[in-house]
Amino acid sequence: MWTIEELDRIGGADELAIASVRRDGTLRKPVIIWAVRVGGDVYVRSAYGRGAGWFRGVQVRHEGRIDAGGVGKDVLFEDADPAAGDAIDAAYRTKYRRHGAQYVASVTNAEARSTTIRIVPR
Repeated sequence: MWTIEELDRIGGADELAIASVRRDGTLRKPVIIWAVRVGGDVYVRSAYGRGAGWFRGVQVRHEGRIDAGGVGKDVLFEDADPAAGDAIDAAYRTKYRRHGAQYVASVTNAEARSTTIRIVPR
């Protein structure tokens, strides 16, 4: 379970570094992506769909490490509840609107929604 301080720091960070665990147990090179907080949960999506390397990596072992807002944590990656999709879209639109609609659309379109991952601390 995340602490309130961790949620605030991760939610307030503009970017999150995500690294999945390889089959041999080592970490892949971290990739910088956008992340949002919705209530007590942290979510990420692939702007490049299911073919993105980092997304394929989290699908192999469902574990890795994240760093955001000064919080470094070993985590598990879970498929998000589709019912949370609208709230996650709203969080992305609010947090990242200053980057422009075309960039926000890359993480709120149907393909990106299908890649929504809930990040859970280990």
